[in-house]
Amino acid sequence: HTSIYNAVNAGLFTEPVKIGVRSVGWPDNEVEALCAARIAGLSDDQIRGLVNTLHSKRAERLAALMA
Repeated sequence: HTSIYNAVNAGLFTEPVKIGVRSVGWPDNEVEALCAARIAGLSDDQIRGLVNTLHSKRAERLAALMA
């Protein structure tokens, strides 16, 4: 848990999604995108940009569902 939350705090992993009273998870597409970015050798700054993009897409999907 600690390494994931350290990555979240460093902007290198997306924020978790609450899925229960004491449970969180991450959308599989976000995890896959971040793993692929690491495998491709993207820099930390590039991954931070990807995290921002993934958060934006998450917000867009939520807005579309709420409309």
